[in-house]
Amino acid sequence: MKATKWVSTAVALTLMGSVAIGCAKSGETPATSPTGDTKGTAAPAANKPQEIKINFTAEPPVMDSSKTTANAAFTFLNAFNEGLYRADKDGKAAPALAKDFPKISADGLTYTIDIRDNANWADGQPVKAQDFVYSFKRTLDPATKAQYSFLVAWIKGGEAVTKAKTPEDVKKAQEALGVKAINDKQLEIKLEKPVAFFTGLLAFATFFPQREDFITKAGDKYGAEVDKVIGAGPFTLSKWDHGQTLELVKNEKYWDAANVKLTKATINIVKDTNTGLNLYETDAADLAEINRDQLKLYAGKPDNVPKPELTNSYLMYQTKKVPALANKKIRQALGMAIDRQAYVDTVLANGSVASTGLVPGGTSDGAGGDFRKSAGETQPKFDAAKAKQLLAEGLKEAGLAALPPMKVNADDTETAKKSLEFILAQWKQNLGYEAIANPVPHALRIELSSKKDFEIALSLWGADYNDPMTFLDMWVTGGEFDEGDYSNPQYDALIKQAQTEVDASKRAKALVEAEKILMDDQGVSPLYFRTRAYLKKPNVEGLVLPSFGKEWDLKWVTIK
Repeated sequence: MKATKWVSTAVALTLMGSVAIGCAKSGETPATSPTGDTKGTAAPAANKPQEIKINFTAEPPVMDSSKTTANAAFTFLNAFNEGLYRADKDGKAAPALAKDFPKISADGLTYTIDIRDNANWADGQPVKAQDFVYSFKRTLDPATKAQYSFLVAWIKGGEAVTKAKTPEDVKKAQEALGVKAINDKQLEIKLEKPVAFFTGLLAFATFFPQREDFITKAGDKYGAEVDKVIGAGPFTLSKWDHGQTLELVKNEKYWDAANVKLTKATINIVKDTNTGLNLYETDAADLAEINRDQLKLYAGKPDNVPKPELTNSYLMYQTKKVPALANKKIRQALGMAIDRQAYVDTVLANGSVASTGLVPGGTSDGAGGDFRKSAGETQPKFDAAKAKQLLAEGLKEAGLAALPPMKVNADDTETAKKSLEFILAQWKQNLGYEAIANPVPHALRIELSSKKDFEIALSLWGADYNDPMTFLDMWVTGGEFDEGDYSNPQYDALIKQAQTEVDASKRAKALVEAEKILMDDQGVSPLYFRTRAYLKKPNVEGLVLPSFGKEWDLKWVTIK
């Protein structure tokens, strides 16, 4: 889905922007000092067990920071591991495994970072600079097949590693990579070009340290079982019953363990929100996502915690394997035949907003504004009559008598299944077309998409960082995340221009023009910008619900 990312040095943004939703706005999440220590943390209630029970809708795929692309996995990785920096309650990078902020050369290319003396892995071994060197090289190695290698390729020589063809060439390119351990506790990183937000980027899970000895011993099972993961974060993964339950316990070897009050988190995989609500109401869950009908029951109550996200939902079309979907008018018809406002009103009703383009509202335009406001409405409006006309014209152009029945992949959660029902009903009503619903487990849906083994897929994408490029460079021809094989040379040229443009205003304009092309082509058909509705027990304080990057952060939680 994603191509190599080169973002302008003029873009001033904060990576890993977390918002403490609900809790923070009432002052419940503690502030984080420049050294990462928490200040003013409320003391737990006397003798109150510092334990939390959470409903989670998706089984995390492999918990390997090099390989995963799933929000569910990033959430757990952030709990049991950590980077040089960690996003605080306001989404700003604060020193974590690093002792302080990096020393950056005058040209913005060289970062020198000191690692804390008391930074340790969960088994007590010290975190070393070499653990980061190994991690970055492993992610870039083509044999790892890391879809997020484009981020690490911003390091000098990184792209050469990803393009190396033989093991010998890979090793040679890795040796020339611009990252080295000056000593056990000092890391040096050299970039290809200045990246204004690189310090924040180092808080993203793809840049977490990895232990070569542990990974070598775990082999192919690394990241797939409870005893095949290790981290240096506030918690350790103590249980992983696939498809059922995961458990996190406090990591006493964590450098900031004194400020971690939570001793245990039990996470139950609960796909049905009715079951989830029952667990919440019987005190078997302290945090639960709810649906539209349940939300009405909790309107105005302190339990009700909305989570606005920089996340979009869209239909993705496989344009190479399905000849009909290579036709622009057919894609336009499929997208235009869905009443997006009715969708969010009837299926979701949780605060999510009908899409008006690809990039969600609230995303920075990189030039001091909101991209959605700058771009306006770029997506074609719902128009059943026009959609039917476009389908007829598209079929004629494609030499087809009718649109073949196609499977629409989606997660097998309750909301995803209802979404499929709505979309397919819209197509039948407005186009006379009957598609086939194909709900599958989350991990399988991601696997099928990454292998381009689908016809149409109902997908979601959450921002990796707060900039439109995190949504728009996905669709460059041949890009790592261009799973539908969309291609438009004009679109590619605009994205390339934005990737090298140093003038923030010109860059923002190029990105707006790119989105207009993508929306006119309906390379993908956006549906909504997501807000999620949660219930949280009022005695759970300090829980951070970020707007992107992960589902939650438990580091500052206390139980009152």
